[in-house]
Amino acid sequence: MSTTIPIGVLGASGYTGADLVRLAIAHPAMKIAALTANTYAGRTMAEVFPHLGFVELPCLTTIEDADWGAVAAVFCGLPHGTTQEIARAVLARHPEVKFIDMSADFRLRDPATYAAWYGHPHQAPELQAEAVYGLTEHYRAAIRGGRLVACPGCYPTAALMALVPIVAAGAIDADDIIIDAKSGVSGAGRGLKLNTLFSEAGEGLSPYSVGNHRHAPEIEQEVSRVAGHGVTVNFTPHLIPMSRGELVTCYVRLAGVTVDGLRHILATAYRDETFIHVAPAGTLPQTQNVRGSNYVQIGVVADRIPGRAIVIAVLDNLVKGSAGQAIQNFNLMFGLAETTGLTQQPLFP
Repeated sequence: MSTTIPIGVLGASGYTGADLVRLAIAHPAMKIAALTANTYAGRTMAEVFPHLGFVELPCLTTIEDADWGAVAAVFCGLPHGTTQEIARAVLARHPEVKFIDMSADFRLRDPATYAAWYGHPHQAPELQAEAVYGLTEHYRAAIRGGRLVACPGCYPTAALMALVPIVAAGAIDADDIIIDAKSGVSGAGRGLKLNTLFSEAGEGLSPYSVGNHRHAPEIEQEVSRVAGHGVTVNFTPHLIPMSRGELVTCYVRLAGVTVDGLRHILATAYRDETFIHVAPAGTLPQTQNVRGSNYVQIGVVADRIPGRAIVIAVLDNLVKGSAGQAIQNFNLMFGLAETTGLTQQPLFP
């Protein structure tokens, strides 16, 4: 590609930021022009992430010292609660910049819902009004024309890929959805936390945020949109002792269709999608099938309880669940082929 698009990455020292950098290095239309990490300002990426030490990258800077006028797109991998004011400042000074947020700060359309779940008022409600939800396969047209895109969380991406088409088709009872979700430890971020220490997380499986995980209202927002009424889901996440990967098991009640019919609805909805694959009957999705890739694999199985089905979806939480989907949205926003820089196949074993 003869021209490249300069990008900046906020929060490049986190797992999400690092995977964005890893993918951006191989993207033919991207040039990494700015990397921020306040804690590591002045250091190289090779010092923070030795696996990224084989290519020349800008040194890490503070957010304040980054030149946002030198980039066309900003990817934000900061923790929730820190992005809203930064996005406002960047876009106020550089309104032509595309802002692709991988945090939770612009995902919930209703500022009151955000305040209820995140414990403080939304700091940029005027930007929230223009934010586009970045579930790529379901919001393409809006993403193409968007300036601020809020990439979904990893759990919502997996759950919504499995649920949106079948809820939209009226094939299941939207008021009877149970989601059992499991994610690798990288989903908790790179900060030091007791529950993610090797001796605490290894050789065990732990539920967390039971009944009050912040991804629940995000899932409900999107399921409610296609259901046509307010929906509450039963969502329980678990920490599983692996670095990356995510599996969600959705228990649903059928509404006038068979299990094969449910699978057919999903297969039809995604038949032209490069990254979404519906497994044939008898094949069960596994996280190792998608590790390191931007793919989602979905499977449908009959429950032993009559009238119910089990829908399983897997993805890599750092790729399709975060950085990969962010780049997919970048491609749309800049008129590139959607798969650009994302065709790497899963890593196995």
